[in-house]
Amino acid sequence: MSSHSRAIARNAAVVGLATLASRVLGFARDLVTAFALGAGFMADAFFVAFRLPNLLRSLFAEGSLTMAFIPVFSRLREEQGDEAAFALARSIQMWLLVVVGGICLLALFFARPLTALIAPGFLDSPEQFGLTAQLVRICFPYILFVSAMALCMGILNSMGHFLVPALGPCALNVALIASALVGYYSGANVAVALAWGVIAAGVLQWSMQQPAMRRQGFRWRGAWSWRHPGVGRVGRLMLPTVIGAAVYQINILLSTLLASFLPTGSVSWLYYADRLVQFPLGVFGVAVSTAALPSLARLAAAGKREEFGEALDSSLGLTTFISLPSAAGLLALAHPVIELLFRRGAFTEHDVSATVLALTAYGAGLPAVALVRPYVSAFYARENTRVPVITAFVSMLCNVLLGWGLMQRFGHVGLAAAVSVAGYLNVAILAALTRRDLGRFPRIGRTALLSALLSAGVAGLCLLSLPLGRGWAIALIPLWAALYIGAAWLLRLSEARLFVSMLAARRARSRA
Repeated sequence: MSSHSRAIARNAAVVGLATLASRVLGFARDLVTAFALGAGFMADAFFVAFRLPNLLRSLFAEGSLTMAFIPVFSRLREEQGDEAAFALARSIQMWLLVVVGGICLLALFFARPLTALIAPGFLDSPEQFGLTAQLVRICFPYILFVSAMALCMGILNSMGHFLVPALGPCALNVALIASALVGYYSGANVAVALAWGVIAAGVLQWSMQQPAMRRQGFRWRGAWSWRHPGVGRVGRLMLPTVIGAAVYQINILLSTLLASFLPTGSVSWLYYADRLVQFPLGVFGVAVSTAALPSLARLAAAGKREEFGEALDSSLGLTTFISLPSAAGLLALAHPVIELLFRRGAFTEHDVSATVLALTAYGAGLPAVALVRPYVSAFYARENTRVPVITAFVSMLCNVLLGWGLMQRFGHVGLAAAVSVAGYLNVAILAALTRRDLGRFPRIGRTALLSALLSAGVAGLCLLSLPLGRGWAIALIPLWAALYIGAAWLLRLSEARLFVSMLAARRARSRA
């Protein structure tokens, strides 16, 4: 395995471990939110209102901005030095304040039409519609802060620093936990309290990045220009990636729109199930693509085609190696996990059963959704934005049409299944077009086959543990993970060997 592949895996481990901490906090957040809000009309109102800035975060921030910014920033830094690259970052920040700030002002004035657009089913309930519009006004400015944070993440990742940006979401979880508890125990409207917690989280997330930025030599005071040539280049890359980089989030938003026509609670069941699927996606899928993009961008700029292909193979192999057993475990242990996390307070046994069905449908598509991100990063690293846009459009069309059809018979479960099918279609098209560009399919066939077989064994072990009780079934997860990695090691899967060697290296450095 090449040095670039090892660097990607090492940085992915850093991002993954940091993201793991934020995901654990995220589950605590969901536990508290389920306790305080349940799955009634106020919960549906908050999740719809919060879904919109979350989508825009992916469109204008962590999706398109970061992916378009890193290749341009890295090339400029390589050719002209740090100060020239820093001037580009300051120039983009000024444009963000103007453009995103303007969008926020429009959202404040047109909150009700915007709510009608994203949740038309709420129009039949004036109280729920009015609350949702109020929450949209409060939550929406979050996108301004998180866009600025995404720019900081692009700067730090380009300079080889991954830890602090990956820890940023912890601030969101802590702020929402605190706001939910304050709202609940003070007797205030918990949904409104959570909305204000979103804004507080945005401020905290941006503030956390600043010490690391200063250590890297970056200052916000300095040269910048409205007409900086790099701004136009980043903008041209961003325009088509607005859809391509956030296809999964767009699919979820469309599912939310359709779910607003279903019985009360459908939006919340889909939300909680999606949160569980996002755990392995965030810890591994997004971590690998985040770590891969800077390395792939440098290799693409240097014209190192073969090394680029090897780095992509490693990214896809690591994603496959971890996403398959993650999906198997989620499917096998869906009920005890959801019951343990959410079955308390206003969250009833009926809510548990409905969320289990949604998680099963989402979990089946987890490997495909995870693989999309490394593929998309590879195209963006070569500044090819056309392919992700085409595949995203086809995937969204599939999701909407199939989701509308399936929801007529299967309700919210049909919407979740449509997202999974759309994910597999998306990754299949990306793989075929990658073969056209590189002259070969990614070399992950052996990894995929053996990982799938071993993951089936993981699922079987999880099912066998269910009679022992919910606690034991969940407590045994680390043992099944260790057996999976051990079996993969014996089968000489390079991803398993790399994973173990990375852990050994980290342990050795901690003892030094």
